[in-house]
Amino acid sequence: MTLTQQLKRTSLYECHVRAGARLVPFAGWEMPVQYAGVTDEHIAVRTHAGLFDVSHMGEIVVEGPGALATLQNLTSNDVSRLADGQIHYSALMTPNGAFVDDILVHRMSQERFFLCVNASNADKDFEWIAARAQSADVRNASSLYAQIAVQGPAAAGIVAKLADVDLSGVRYYWFKEGRALGVPAIFARTGYTGEDGFELYVAPEAAPRIWDALLEAGRGDGLVPAGLAARDTLRLEAKMALYGNDIDATTTVLEADLLFILKIDKGEFVGREALVEQRRAGLKRRLVGFELRGPGIARQGHEIVVDGAPFGAVTSGTQTPWIKKSIGLAYLPVGRDAPGSRFSVMVRGRAVPAEVVPTPFYKRAR
Repeated sequence: MTLTQQLKRTSLYECHVRAGARLVPFAGWEMPVQYAGVTDEHIAVRTHAGLFDVSHMGEIVVEGPGALATLQNLTSNDVSRLADGQIHYSALMTPNGAFVDDILVHRMSQERFFLCVNASNADKDFEWIAARAQSADVRNASSLYAQIAVQGPAAAGIVAKLADVDLSGVRYYWFKEGRALGVPAIFARTGYTGEDGFELYVAPEAAPRIWDALLEAGRGDGLVPAGLAARDTLRLEAKMALYGNDIDATTTVLEADLLFILKIDKGEFVGREALVEQRRAGLKRRLVGFELRGPGIARQGHEIVVDGAPFGAVTSGTQTPWIKKSIGLAYLPVGRDAPGSRFSVMVRGRAVPAEVVPTPFYKRAR
């Protein structure tokens, strides 16, 4: 079998082919990396709207009388604070306080939760949760859903044209169930771009019709299909972590500077003891954002040099289309991680000056 034959395809594959997308392997899937071009797609999302196929992402349902307790024990955020229809970002935890994965938790009811997980981790996450569930049924529902993201200032208005429910009152990180073109759908006001928008979960067989209808509905609003490359540059400008680059099973929630998803006082949970000890002993490193102060582009894997000595590597980096700067993320020693701190990034064998800056690099106007 060829590599292409071994890759999975989303139900929107033919839509991408018709649109002339460049398709590449990603997390075991054949996915569109770009259509018209990364810069055009990135700017379209910042100014109008972009349409993304994120059907490779995984979905897991946890339900039963112990669903809440199960997720409260396995994740870093406080699931008990969620109301029906509310979502939060969280970490599925290892005993050392690091990431099995970073996930979105949707509360359907007190006994039913819907999780969106990373594509490469779906099977692993399912097995991790199922092995530790407490009076709860855990199902890997990934094959039952396609996921389409509409992101940008015009996104909400475009999605509303297809929905049979009023989405105007759905706040950021809340969701509503309804229908899109008569098809059952979850409309979640979430995204991975730093812009407003919705992520729609629908049956895979209905996804092509909904994709085409969204493009038609957004024609007058500047909606364009966008690929994984633009999704990556957009999320980096917004300092949204990428599993496998910026966070993984070797990085703790504290080191990743994700304190807003850590509710250390909610009670016992997997990884809590390790995080309490790490906080007591003091962090040795922390994930920060930086800008290059010399010519070049920081890329993932480029060596970091602090005070003349190597210290890890760039975890994410690019020249961004919107803010037009060479930016990146990297773990730096605590004490050298404050805005204004200087270090170097090795770019093509040259030590290029870099400076820690406040993040996110980009924040949309509310």
